[in-house]
Amino acid sequence: MRAVALTWVDVAGLTRVKAVPTTRLAQVAAHGVGMSPVFDVYLVDDSVTTSAHIGGPDGDLRLIPDLDRLTVLAAQPGWAWAPADRFEQSGEPYEACQRLFTRRMTERAAERGIELRMGFETEWVVDPPLAGPAYGMARIVERAQYVGDVLGALEAQGVEVLQIHPEYTAGQFEVSVAPADPVGAADLAVLVRETIRAVSLQHGLTPWFGPVIDPEGVGNGAHLHLSLWRDGRNLCRGGDGPSGMTAASEAFLAGILDALPALLAIGAPSPASYLRLAPSRWAGAFQCWGPENREAALRFVPGPPGTEGAANAEVKSFDPAANPYLVTGAVIAAGLAGLDAGLTLPEPVAGDPVASAGARRLPGSLPEALGHFTGSAVLREALGDALFEAIVSVRQAETKLFDGRTPAEIAEATRGRY
Repeated sequence: MRAVALTWVDVAGLTRVKAVPTTRLAQVAAHGVGMSPVFDVYLVDDSVTTSAHIGGPDGDLRLIPDLDRLTVLAAQPGWAWAPADRFEQSGEPYEACQRLFTRRMTERAAERGIELRMGFETEWVVDPPLAGPAYGMARIVERAQYVGDVLGALEAQGVEVLQIHPEYTAGQFEVSVAPADPVGAADLAVLVRETIRAVSLQHGLTPWFGPVIDPEGVGNGAHLHLSLWRDGRNLCRGGDGPSGMTAASEAFLAGILDALPALLAIGAPSPASYLRLAPSRWAGAFQCWGPENREAALRFVPGPPGTEGAANAEVKSFDPAANPYLVTGAVIAAGLAGLDAGLTLPEPVAGDPVASAGARRLPGSLPEALGHFTGSAVLREALGDALFEAIVSVRQAETKLFDGRTPAEIAEATRGRY
């Protein structure tokens, strides 16, 4: 092993890196490696904006690798990877570190006796695509060696894969991994994506992780699954609430559903996201929930009898442009607000919500979602002013960046950036 990649994910959803020789790893683990805070106001095209608290060339932070997550990379010989937390030069936690934000929200849940288990689905499109049909075995046959190598690399890195399969769009695949704690789930989202990227390049293929590849087609999602646990019991089942939820689970999920218009500024953060977030595409374009309803923004999965861990909820509106640490942390903050307020879920929606008079359309543009986000006292308090204002500034700047561009131009500019 020659080098270790230390990664963090910026507000625009791009994974940034500093690499160090393995001979320096012990020193870096103790003292960190320097990086500028200005990366928190980078845009998807690597241009830079500024915010009320972050911006400009001044200042420095320390990247501290989490050695508990250190992973030898199976598809990058000689390399290892570790996610990094960011600290001030003084050693104090950096207030805008997204990974530390997720940890804070996880600790808040633990104070209420709640353990969160989370996991992301990773969808991507392989270029060039072959002729296999949506969800078809032909697509696995066409890419058997490639898909097998993706599986092999993930398993060699200790990642437990639940399933991998072709998706709807030509050349599209999805992989799901076992749930983890919220920080670990976000770490895995980064590791899985970069592993897929490395294996794809070995096969001479280009992986597209953007929200949309073709604005006329179905895009890539990054659906978040979550379940709540207390004292070893899954709170998503065994209760007398909707679909067998406990009261705590219902209130938590109601908080997420209630905050979803604001959460889109976190989980659907790009103008390209709203090309994907269209009705009748299983993207979750309506603010509603339903048991096993793949068109609802919040799908509840009761799970088969006798499988305690299977019951969970799926947030379908999020996509791969999102920073997974911001997603997990913000979802916890919204859920805890629902728990504290004792919220209840509305009536579930069956079938396509587009035909339901009671289903409310989620924001159809980034500025609309950002309007809900800026009005969210819950998310501002949870994120802190520095990180909250950085998110607002980046979203406003990316809106301006793509203003006047056609859907095809937006898709082309973003599909390969994530």
